[in-house]
Amino acid sequence: MRVSHLIATFFCVGHLRPAPGTWGSLAALPTAWALHVLGGPILLALGVALSFTLGVWATARETKGKDDHDPSEIVIDEVAGQWLALLPVSIGATHAGVDMLALWPGWVTGFVAFRLFDILKPGPIGWADRRNDPLGVMLDDIFAGIAAALCVMAGAAISHGLLGA
Repeated sequence: MRVSHLIATFFCVGHLRPAPGTWGSLAALPTAWALHVLGGPILLALGVALSFTLGVWATARETKGKDDHDPSEIVIDEVAGQWLALLPVSIGATHAGVDMLALWPGWVTGFVAFRLFDILKPGPIGWADRRNDPLGVMLDDIFAGIAAALCVMAGAAISHGLLGA
């Protein structure tokens, strides 16, 4: 098995059915927690950057000469986007000095919002997806991750600011 295939499918998680993108997003959750535990938000952010860079390369290798520019088994894009969506949770946990798992509403918001943005593809998310190239495969999920991260931050602001929790 090629290294590019292992990266693109996030160690074959992308072969799980049904809904491989959701499986990829789910697989990103414990790995985000592990990255946070090992190095906090800095390591998680580096993970986003590395998964994006390797994802563009692996996607290009795995789709070269094929008609389908974004086969469903490629889920490294979901991993990168999901990690980005959870970055505010990691930052908040570090700031508050608590275990990242204690901020479970942020996890739920990040996961649900990311999946919705990734599926619905509004605005720039859809534009990136329509590029029909490896960069577009990765960028649409990065944009979905940014949108989901904004939802996480808005939820935290409402919860901790307006509601005073």
